[in-house]
Amino acid sequence: MKTRHSIAVIAMALMATTSGMAYGQEAGKAIKIVLPEQPANLEPCGTIITNVGQILSQNVTEALTVIDAATGLPQPKLATEWARTDDMTWRIKLRPGVKFQDGTAMDAKAVAFSIKRMTGGALTCNNMAKFGDRKLEATPVDDLTLDIRSDRPEPILPTLLSVVMVVSPNTPVDKPVNDPVGTGPFKLASFDTQTVTMDRFDGYWGEKPEIEKATYVWRSESSIRAAMVETGEADLTPSIATQDATNPETDFSYLNSETTAMRIDMSKPPLDDLRVRKALNLAIDWDGLKALFGVDVKRASQMVVPGINGHDDSLQAWEYDPDKAAELVAEAKAAGVPVDTEIVLIGRNGIYPNGGEAMEAMAAMWQAAGLNVKLTMLDVADWIRYLQKPYPEERGATLLQMMHDNNKGDAAFTIPIFYRSTGQYSTVSDPALDAEIDKALAATGEDRMKAFKAIFTKARTDVVSDIPMFHMIGYTRVGKRLDWKPDITTNSEIPLAHIRIRD
Repeated sequence: MKTRHSIAVIAMALMATTSGMAYGQEAGKAIKIVLPEQPANLEPCGTIITNVGQILSQNVTEALTVIDAATGLPQPKLATEWARTDDMTWRIKLRPGVKFQDGTAMDAKAVAFSIKRMTGGALTCNNMAKFGDRKLEATPVDDLTLDIRSDRPEPILPTLLSVVMVVSPNTPVDKPVNDPVGTGPFKLASFDTQTVTMDRFDGYWGEKPEIEKATYVWRSESSIRAAMVETGEADLTPSIATQDATNPETDFSYLNSETTAMRIDMSKPPLDDLRVRKALNLAIDWDGLKALFGVDVKRASQMVVPGINGHDDSLQAWEYDPDKAAELVAEAKAAGVPVDTEIVLIGRNGIYPNGGEAMEAMAAMWQAAGLNVKLTMLDVADWIRYLQKPYPEERGATLLQMMHDNNKGDAAFTIPIFYRSTGQYSTVSDPALDAEIDKALAATGEDRMKAFKAIFTKARTDVVSDIPMFHMIGYTRVGKRLDWKPDITTNSEIPLAHIRIRD
C-alpha cells in the first residue's frame, strides 16, 4: 500500500511538472494569473472590488488620474492637468488622441457620460461608495476640457477621480456589463465561468505592453494557487496564505493597503446596544488570531493604514479581555437587551487567505462571551448584497466580514463610506456625526488631518460600528519567467503593462 501511494504521488507530481513545462514552452508572451475567486461580473463601476479591479483596472479600463503608490498624490492618466476654478468646480484637461477599444474617441462628452453613468443611480455602482453621497455634474467645455462640479466643496476631487473608470459611450447605462470597453492597453476577449482572457490592444495611446495575452483563472485554495505557479501551470498569483509563502525566490511579502474588519449592523438588536458592540471587540484573542495572517501584520485601531492622511498613530486597538466581554453581555442582558437573539456572521469565501478559519475562530470566541453567533459563508455575489445599500430587508442582526482598501492617501475614501448616515457601507445614523464628517471633508491641510483623527477616535470609543482587525501583509507568488513585484496597489490592480518576461 505504501508503494502504491508513493507511485501515485510521483505520478501526480510528474503530471503537474509536465503540464507546467508544456505551458511554459507554449506561453511565449502570454501569461496566466490565478486569482482566489471568480469575479461576479466585469463591470468597470466595480473595480474597487478586488477580483474585478485586479482584472480590469489599468488593463481594460483607465481612470482620469492614478495615485502614486509612494506619495499618495494623483498623477495624470486620461486627464493631463486640473485646476480648481471655484469652491465647487474643477476644470479637467483630457489627453488628446485617445480612442476606446471600439474606435470611439475619448473626449469630454465620453468622460461626462462615464461620470453620469456612475452617479446617475440607474446602475448600482460600487465605486460610487468612495464618493459617499456627493452629487457630481460633468459639463463639457470643449472636446478635451470639462468642468466637474460637486454639491459641496471637494478639495481632493483629482484624487477621487482615480476611481472613475472611463468607458465607451456605447456602454449601457442601466445595467452591469461583462463586456467592458475602455481605453486601456488590453481588450477583453472572453469571460465565462472558467476563465477571463484578454488580448493586447494595438490601438492603445500609451507605451506598447510586452505581454500579448493574459488569461485569468481562479482557485479557492491558497496551496493550489501556490503550486500552480511553482509547477509553471500559472505565472502569478496575487494572494497566498502565509504558510504557503515558503520560497524566497518567488514569494514576496508587502504591506498592502487593506484593513480587515467586521462591520456591525448596529441598527438591529442586540447589536444596537453599545455594550454588546464593545463586547464583540473585547472577546477576540487578537494574538492568537494573528497567527492566521502572518507575523508581520499590524493590529488595527481604525479603518485606514498608517500613512493615510487622518490615521491616528496614538489611537489604541481593542485589547483581549474575555472577562470584561462576558460582563458587558451579562449587563446588557440584565437591562433587557435580547442578547440571545441569533447574530449571523456573514463571511466571504476567498476574501483573504485563512479568512474562513478566522471567522470560525471569532464565532467561537463570541459564543464563549455569551452571544448567539452563527457563521454562514457566501460567495462574492451573495455577500455583496449585505455589503452595500440597500441592505436586504429580511436580514436580522448581522456581522459582516470585510477587507477595506484605501491606497489613495486620504481618509475621505474611508470615513464617509462607513460612518456617514448615507455611506454606502454604513449602519450608522447620527446627524451630528454627519455634520462633523462634512466639515472634515471640506477642510484642508492640518485642519483636515485633525478632523479625521477626531472622527476615528469617536468611531473607536463612542460609535463602535465595526471591529478593526489587522492592517494586512500580502503574500504574492511570482513565477521565475516574470520580472514583476507587488506593491501597495496589488490588492486593487495588477497592471499587465508593468510586467516583463525574463530573457
